[in-house]
Amino acid sequence: MLESSKESLKLEAMKRVVGLIAKGKNASELFPAVVKNVANKNLELKKLVYVYLVRYAEEQQDLALLSISTFQRALKDPNQLIRASALRVLSSIRVPIIVPIMMLAIKEAASDLSPYVRKTAAHAIQKLYSLDADQKDHLIEVIEKLLKDKSTLVAGSVVMAFEEVCPDRIDLIHRNYRKLCNLLMDVEEWGQVVIISMLTRYARTQFISPWKEDGVFENSEKAFYESDEEKRKSAEETKPYAMDPDHRLLLRSTKPLLQSRNTAVVMSVAQLYWHLAPKHEVNIITKSLVRLLRSHREVQYIVLQNIATMSIQRKGMFEPFMKSFYVRSTDATHIKTLKLEILTNLANEANISTVLREFQTYVKSQDKAFAAATIQAIGRCATNISEITDTCLNGLVLLLSNRDETVVAESVVVIRKLLQTQPSEHSDIIKHMAKLFDNITVPMARASILWLIGEYCEHVPKIAPDVLRKMAKTFHNEEDIVKLQTVSLAAKLYLTNSKQTKLLTQYILNLGKYDQNYDIRDRTRFIRQLIVPSERGGALSKYARRILLAPKPAPVLQSAFKDRDRFQLGTLSHTLNSKATGYLELSDWPPMAPDQSVRNVEVAEAMKEWSPAVGKAKSSKSDDKFYSDSGEEEDEQAADSGSDEEGGSEGSTRTPVCKLVSVCDRVCVCVCQQLSSPVFVPVHTYELLHRMTGKGLAAQYHFSRQPCIYDDRMISVQLTFSNNGDHTLENIHISEKTSAGQNIHCFSPIECLEPEKSVTVSMGVDFNDSTQAASFQLCTKAEGFNVSIQPAVGELLLPVTMSEQDFSKEQGKLQGMNESSATIAMTPESITSQPLHRKVVNMANVGVVPSGQNNVHRFAAKLVSSGALVLVCVVQKDSGAQLTVNTEKTIIGSMLLRELQTVLSQGS
Repeated sequence: MLESSKESLKLEAMKRVVGLIAKGKNASELFPAVVKNVANKNLELKKLVYVYLVRYAEEQQDLALLSISTFQRALKDPNQLIRASALRVLSSIRVPIIVPIMMLAIKEAASDLSPYVRKTAAHAIQKLYSLDADQKDHLIEVIEKLLKDKSTLVAGSVVMAFEEVCPDRIDLIHRNYRKLCNLLMDVEEWGQVVIISMLTRYARTQFISPWKEDGVFENSEKAFYESDEEKRKSAEETKPYAMDPDHRLLLRSTKPLLQSRNTAVVMSVAQLYWHLAPKHEVNIITKSLVRLLRSHREVQYIVLQNIATMSIQRKGMFEPFMKSFYVRSTDATHIKTLKLEILTNLANEANISTVLREFQTYVKSQDKAFAAATIQAIGRCATNISEITDTCLNGLVLLLSNRDETVVAESVVVIRKLLQTQPSEHSDIIKHMAKLFDNITVPMARASILWLIGEYCEHVPKIAPDVLRKMAKTFHNEEDIVKLQTVSLAAKLYLTNSKQTKLLTQYILNLGKYDQNYDIRDRTRFIRQLIVPSERGGALSKYARRILLAPKPAPVLQSAFKDRDRFQLGTLSHTLNSKATGYLELSDWPPMAPDQSVRNVEVAEAMKEWSPAVGKAKSSKSDDKFYSDSGEEEDEQAADSGSDEEGGSEGSTRTPVCKLVSVCDRVCVCVCQQLSSPVFVPVHTYELLHRMTGKGLAAQYHFSRQPCIYDDRMISVQLTFSNNGDHTLENIHISEKTSAGQNIHCFSPIECLEPEKSVTVSMGVDFNDSTQAASFQLCTKAEGFNVSIQPAVGELLLPVTMSEQDFSKEQGKLQGMNESSATIAMTPESITSQPLHRKVVNMANVGVVPSGQNNVHRFAAKLVSSGALVLVCVVQKDSGAQLTVNTEKTIIGSMLLRELQTVLSQGS
């Protein structure tokens, strides 16, 4: 099918191939057949081919290299998706020889009009950096440029590139800090995660600690007599903490994201507040984190880990939500263990009775690992809260009679640790454990009991020798850990009760001397020389009691999460409790606040990027229309004219893009109308300059149907220049315009264009709601050519979105002379060739209005220059259609009507 001459078969084949890739199947064998279609003109087919190439370009590098020229041409394609896909494929070919080509492509894409292409350029930066780190300086320049981008689509991707390439270049963030904070709400979710992480690190280097406000700054010791100078210095030292406005901006910008549906975003905001917010404000993250516990177990695992770390330092944060951490029978073991950890951290004198009741239930769990962890948790509670130590010990002793060996073993280990804190008061417990010794089979439990009896043998002088006697009988069948403790017990009893245990000790030492385990043999020989000195040695024998019976510090039962706060919360390093590759540590707060003026950005700076328009600025609208429809319109025009005059210079009359909607509504003021994205962008290009006429220079233009970034009254036009000659063309620019009443914003001059190379630029033209061609002179260093751009009436519009009710309401205002209508006879071929609405949006840049009737199609738009509303209604009938156009600009309405008649009556 891929080799077929029919595009429909090729398209079906590529859909199947991409489907195989989505299922994880290997489709690399098809690479040669797929790559042949990379230059196909079918847009849908080309998209699928590029998806395939991104996946396998790295594996099939030789074949991919053969298509590089095709990708380079695609970088100039009028369709933004094709340009982005071509760059994505090009950056996926990991061959050092094409690094210069990739670098050039990234730089050009970073200046592309489409934010989607600029976003792809940011992704390509990371790929190129991993391929050739020597390009770092050039890539930093591109990152610096993209950081200034105001599109929310680009922000997250460029910050990710910044973190990968130059995370230490904090100076690049200064002037973009406030913009990133303000854009944060509108950035896509994974971009929010990256930006928040970066801003957390940034804030720790640029602001002073907000935690000082919780401390005491005053000097407790003051002289009885103080001079005025000393008083002034003292007042400065005790000056209250004032948060930097930019610090507060970050906290305020991220707070709403705690309600995000994306758990990673919530976790990022939580860690930001934990590391940056004043302590009394951190509590606002609690509910959001608890809410995440309703999610999947993978999410629960990460969230619980972070809560476990937080709960060690701030018990009060999560104590009101203690029930949320109760273990459920359906929880996985690792989730149960983390909840147990948090409950243990939250335990205090007030709630310990409730916690212990929960623990009593957990001990009976069929999950042995969880039951063992619960016993350890009881031991920690007993250590931390002295009032319940005896209660916990008694409860653990009762567990020694449990049938489950794991529970018994863990109980013995925990009891041993607790007894070390106050051994003299618990000789009864040691005796009870000795009685149960024969029934305990777990090696660690038996070893722990032997250690206890040996360590406190003076408290149980009658039981200890008998336990040693029993161990002598079963020594050769015991595990190694039990044998080692038996040898230690024998040595301690030899020193404290030699009369009863001397022979037993010698017998056990003889057994250990010939044991198969070399650790036991080594321990036995050492003990023998220590307690039974020979004639040749024995220098240490006089220190035997001090060595074997030395008082030992009680073990500290503490949380496994005690030291995890050294890692930033929410990171992989925190999860693994080990520094992961690429981890960037949080710096300490600076002792003095750095200069905050580095983040100041002047408003006028944004206007410097645009070159002035050719010709004079557009004058007041009073010249265009002698009779105003209303006095209100005259007032508005006068206001517009006045604001233009205040600007002072010719190029300063443009309105910022952010005011686009309000300016376009100056004719038809209605809050129900909103500008929308184009429904369809035709790929058709028009010839501006033929290569023969241009002496090697060829030029084409294309209407991108996007709001013009230079002026809201202008139409955005993309120009593609190609050098078909054999010499380099220099200084390609526009010198002067010859059309009257039209305003043209030039593109920046092109310094040079090599042979066989192409470049795409953008310009803006205000056609003044007319289809009259915009003429100007296109020049090179040596030549000048008179050219003109002829707009179609459908390109003079911007799409508007509105409801069906609002459409009818506005249509009712534009009756009589403002309405043009016609009946269209449609052949069966024209009806079935393609959907009617597709023909309309192809011909005109209009928005589709939802309709409750299948045979009625409504479209709405505004004229770019004047903002006048244009409404189109097509009522489809059996043998044709009734077409109606309503607009104040009757000439435009008539022209649009004629064009639509022609398009709808044709079969294709």
